[in-house]
Amino acid sequence: MADQRFVPSLMQLRVFLAVAERLHFRSAAEELGMSQPSLSQALATLEDGLGLHLVERSTRSVLVTPAGHRLLPYARAAVTAMDAVADAAAGSDGPLFGSLRIGVIPTVAPYLLPGLLPALGERFPDLTPRVVEDQTSRLVDGLRSGVIDLAIMAVPTDAMGVAATPLYSEPFALLVPASHELAGREGLPLEILVDQPLLMLDEGHCLREQTVELCRRVSAPVLGRGESRAASLTTAVRCVAGGLGVTIVPESAVGPETRDPGIAVARFADPVPGRTIGLVLRTATAGADAYAEFGRVVAEVAAQEFGATPV
Repeated sequence: MADQRFVPSLMQLRVFLAVAERLHFRSAAEELGMSQPSLSQALATLEDGLGLHLVERSTRSVLVTPAGHRLLPYARAAVTAMDAVADAAAGSDGPLFGSLRIGVIPTVAPYLLPGLLPALGERFPDLTPRVVEDQTSRLVDGLRSGVIDLAIMAVPTDAMGVAATPLYSEPFALLVPASHELAGREGLPLEILVDQPLLMLDEGHCLREQTVELCRRVSAPVLGRGESRAASLTTAVRCVAGGLGVTIVPESAVGPETRDPGIAVARFADPVPGRTIGLVLRTATAGADAYAEFGRVVAEVAAQEFGATPV
């Protein structure tokens, strides 16, 4: 039976949202920066106070109960509202003061952050960035649950509850073994992908989805490409250096990933395929003007570091 005097705490709601999004207690605890026993205790206290079982946990899986599903939108709205209160309370200092939790997708973070973090320190000296590198879907979940404040990722996105602002665009290039017949070639048609052993990233990476879309445009096979696949772009490039295939990369990765003499670059003909990177916020996030200034810094750094085109 529910305790009529019980009022859930913001942390208890964050715990519930993190477990419901991750469906994994250890991952949820890591996301929130707390121990797994503390997370389990917070969830148990929430369930006891509400008089409801929100999550079913077994040795093999974690499931959200029907009651949990009914409460999810209210918990999410409460966390979002409290974050908006905190943003508004920042007053004249605005949101770019103090700690800022920044989510970045893995195919952007290694190439943008070395230039971005010093630039942020110079432009916003009172800001303390906290970086979370993760795949797109989990960054969106983190935004919704309030675990991160903003995300830098490929746009557009059709995810509910978030709003995206394009920041910069960059072309794609093809990395091949140095001895490959396409090494150093320019003006390649997309149709060249039909006959190439194309290395793909794992499911969940937006770069994989973009590569699959390029293959579909020219009726290149997507399945049956081979057994090699990579969890990171750097691993895919190392496979290219080992002669296991070729891979599509954003322009930002070309310089850092071609320092290996076993790697060469081939480039596509106009219109060159590419991607757009944007700033993604919760729709309820306050301080949009200050975040717009943050976005301008990101676009400036991308243009300086790897020649991206501001949008």
